[in-house]
Amino acid sequence: MIVRIMGEGQWRLADDKVDALNAVDGDLEKAVSSGDEAAYQTAFAALLDFVRSGEKVPDDELHDSDAILPPSDSSLAEMRELISGDGLIAG
Repeated sequence: MIVRIMGEGQWRLADDKVDALNAVDGDLEKAVSSGDEAAYQTAFAALLDFVRSGEKVPDDELHDSDAILPPSDSSLAEMRELISGDGLIAG
C-alpha cells in the first residue's frame, strides 16, 4: 500500500500493516467525531507516525497513492471537513 502525506511524500506499507493502519485511522475518526482537540492531536500524530514508519518512496519515483493524508499541520476543523464515517483510509 502506498500512502501520501501531502507536502512530505509517499511511504510504502506492507500488506500486513493495513489492519493496524485502519485501527489507527479509526482512532482518528473517533477523535474528530467527538470534537476532542487533544485526542485529535494525539490520534493524527499517531497516524502520521505509523505511515512514516513504512518505507519512504524516493522523491524521484511516482506511484499512485492508495490513500492521501492531509498535511501534519491540519486543524481539527479542517479534518472534520475531510473525514467521513470511514476515516481517512478507505477500508
